[in-house]
Amino acid sequence: MKTSTLAVYHCFALLWYMFLSYSILLIRAEDRPSEVFLYGAQWKYLTVLNLVFQAIFYGVSFLADVLRLIKKLRTVKYVISCRDLLFSVGAFPVATFVFISFWTLYTYNRELVYPKSLDGIIPMWLNHAVHTAIVVLALLEMIVTPHHYPPKKKGLTLLGFVSIAYISWVLWIYWATKQWVYPLFGLFSPVFLAAFFTGSIVFILCIYTFGEFLNHVIWGQQPRFYKPRDRK
Repeated sequence: MKTSTLAVYHCFALLWYMFLSYSILLIRAEDRPSEVFLYGAQWKYLTVLNLVFQAIFYGVSFLADVLRLIKKLRTVKYVISCRDLLFSVGAFPVATFVFISFWTLYTYNRELVYPKSLDGIIPMWLNHAVHTAIVVLALLEMIVTPHHYPPKKKGLTLLGFVSIAYISWVLWIYWATKQWVYPLFGLFSPVFLAAFFTGSIVFILCIYTFGEFLNHVIWGQQPRFYKPRDRK
C-alpha cells in the first residue's frame, strides 16, 4: 500500500478512536444507571483504556507515515520502532482480548459484564464500535502494515507488566470502594479469582504469540527498519 494511502487510513483511524473516546467520556455521572461510573469513572474499564491506547497508537502510526512522506529518515526510524512496539505489545493483544472476553461473558450472562441498564445510555452502535470493530481494525492494521515484533521475551514481559498493572488497578478500586469493577469478580472465591487473573494473563500472552505468528505469515521476517514496498 502506498505511504500516502496509509497516512490517510491511519489519520481516519486516529480520528475514529478519538471520537469513540470522546463519546464514552461524554456520558455524564448523573446518567449512570447504578454505581458503574463511581470511583475511577470510565477509566476503570479496560474497554475505555483500550480506546485511548488505540488512539495513541494510530497517532504514532500517522506520524510515521508523514515522516516517511517528507523523507525524515533519521527520525522515522525511531517513530516506526515505537509504533511497532505499541502495536505488538498493546494495540493488537488488548483489542483482541477485549473483543473475545467481552462477547464470551456477554453471551453467557450479560449482567456479569454489561448490565441491561447500560442500554439506556450507551447506544448499540457504540457498544459494537468499542467491543467489536476494535478487532476488525486490529486485523486490518496487521494486513496493511508490516510490524517488527520485539524479541519474544521482551514482548511477553512488557505485556505481562501491563496486564499486572491493570489487575492492580482493579484490586485497588475494590479495596477503596468494596465494589468490583465487573460484577463477575464478586462471584469468585479469593483462590478462584487469583486463578482467573492468572488465566487472563496467560490468555493475553497467547494472543500476543498468535499476533506475532500472524504477522510472520502475512509479511515474513521483517528487518528492524524495513523498506516498504510502496510508492508515494
